[in-house]
Amino acid sequence: MTEISVINFIEVPNGMEKEAEDVRSIYADYFRKQKGFVSTTFYRSVVDEKYQKYVNIVVWDSYESFQAVVNLGFSDQDGKNSDGMKVLGKGFPAPIRVLPSQYEIIAT
Repeated sequence: MTEISVINFIEVPNGMEKEAEDVRSIYADYFRKQKGFVSTTFYRSVVDEKYQKYVNIVVWDSYESFQAVVNLGFSDQDGKNSDGMKVLGKGFPAPIRVLPSQYEIIAT
């Protein structure tokens, strides 16, 4: 089984940092309870720009475990999975912008 890293780049307008961090905390708590969850790490840029930049990484034990959690989120316009949780970065309010993708380790 190969671990999968879900890496989200998040752009947050200045002044909305607490809201974005609170939403991420809700997701971290939710994902920790899911089968196949391995870890999560949250980064904030130290560069002062128009937007605060974050990187959120969630590691799953396999792509299958990740898919089981997000399941219907791939095809639902609002990104809701089977238990109603918005996934794939869709739970952040506008104008916060989330650019999600999934990665596997190919070298260390």
